[in-house]
Amino acid sequence: MRTAVVVGAGIGGLAAAGALARTGWRVTLLERADRIRSDGTALVLWPNGVRALTALGLGAGLDAVATPLTETGVRRPNGQWLVQPRSAPPERTPVVVHREDLYDALMAGLGEQVEIRTGVCARGLRPTSADQSADRPAVVTDRGAVDGDLVIAADGVRSTLRPALAPASAVISSGCAAWRAVIPWYRAPQLPADRPVSGDVLGAGYRFVSASLGERGSAGASSRGGIYWVATAAGASRPEPPTTQLTLLRRWFADWPSPVGELLAATEPDDLVQQEVRELRPLPQAYGFVAGPGGVALLGDAAHAMPHHLGQGACLAFEDAATLCALVRDAVPGRQLNAAIEEYGRLRHPRTVAVVRQTRRMAAVLQARGRLMLRARDALLDTLSPRLMGSVADTAAQWQPPAPR
Repeated sequence: MRTAVVVGAGIGGLAAAGALARTGWRVTLLERADRIRSDGTALVLWPNGVRALTALGLGAGLDAVATPLTETGVRRPNGQWLVQPRSAPPERTPVVVHREDLYDALMAGLGEQVEIRTGVCARGLRPTSADQSADRPAVVTDRGAVDGDLVIAADGVRSTLRPALAPASAVISSGCAAWRAVIPWYRAPQLPADRPVSGDVLGAGYRFVSASLGERGSAGASSRGGIYWVATAAGASRPEPPTTQLTLLRRWFADWPSPVGELLAATEPDDLVQQEVRELRPLPQAYGFVAGPGGVALLGDAAHAMPHHLGQGACLAFEDAATLCALVRDAVPGRQLNAAIEEYGRLRHPRTVAVVRQTRRMAAVLQARGRLMLRARDALLDTLSPRLMGSVADTAAQWQPPAPR
């Protein structure tokens, strides 16, 4: 039986492990933490991410927990519209899903062909990119080596496997920090009917995005309903305790339009999850590496970590998983599997480079500082932001999963 080793039980690793197992692979899933878990926040999936999950056989599970995001616009901090809210056709409508619900769906899709090993720290690869022997690739861990025909490095932005494959790629700060929270319905503010919960407010060095998880009074589409928000601020992450961080957020966003103030007021320190935003520069030159009869594939943030500004990180991870699983579905170790791994890199690299380029353009808008820079940014906002948002929507709508080879 063909064997695969997946390193990292994040959303990309879980999706890939389950899809491989459902197509006849025996999979070993290695996770550094003592158990597989998610934080208590949520994420937005654009149509490309939804389409990728459907291709992976997880569409029904996602439908059961996702809430469509309709009529979301973009405003300035003074309330002026940059992008007027409008309804999008279904094929261009993103969805919001609680991370714990998504993890439940991904875990349910693993099946019996996946062996889960938690508390295992990956240390490196054998052979390395400089030593492509005839041996099967193996992951060196603190508990010994684990080999397989295919190794998938899905161990995040600080991947311990990537340095052996792409030593030039370094993890750097994106120049901003983000805070996320989900306010459960029983604590969520009651907003007027003409004041939508979902929206995006974009300012100089700051951004606030919010979305509804289902309907008030019930779990709605999600078994963990509420209101999700994410705030972004230029600068480093804050070392203070969550109570102080929340006080800072309320001060920074004090004069922003509703519902920003109401949502921050309803948030409690225990709801808050801070994230220092990091990225890879430069991106690896390849994502697929042949080793003996098989090889290694970089997936998700291990391959192309980027800022969250355009909401494409999770979507690209699912695209990676869907593409890789389609290519290796019927490949046998040897020349077939080698070719499939190389084709994965050829398909994914141009795609991720294009999305990262768009994300960096948005980062430049968000992080403008100084009087002259702010004037230039304000002049660009009216044209760049709508165009960039439209370009992202086009990118999300156009991607299609490859047919199984």
